[in-house]
Amino acid sequence: MSHDPNCLFCRIVRGEIPSRKLYEDDQIFAFHDIRPVRPVHFLMIPKAHVATLYDVAGEHVQALGRMLAMVGELARGEGATDGFRTIINCGRVGHQEVYHLHMHVIGGPDPVGPMILRQH
Repeated sequence: MSHDPNCLFCRIVRGEIPSRKLYEDDQIFAFHDIRPVRPVHFLMIPKAHVATLYDVAGEHVQALGRMLAMVGELARGEGATDGFRTIINCGRVGHQEVYHLHMHVIGGPDPVGPMILRQH
């Protein structure tokens, strides 16, 4: 499993930076966002360093599939019982802030609002 020694999320996986861990197995790691935008807001990441969705290859399929397989259970467990939103930002235009692939899971008792405001 590859890691970037300077990557914030790789350092979280290695325990060098504390996090509020929600879930961990041999392929993925989930933890609460430090600046939540909703009552439910956590991140899911592959443990292996993958910078962006552009960089996903066949070797990452199991970890990404595992993220999708676990997201419903984790979201429900955190209180998102009537739906949630997943967001994966990619690159500069996609407003990716940390260059380690991560999926935001956002929810709570109220609707999260429109996906993207339409420009007329």
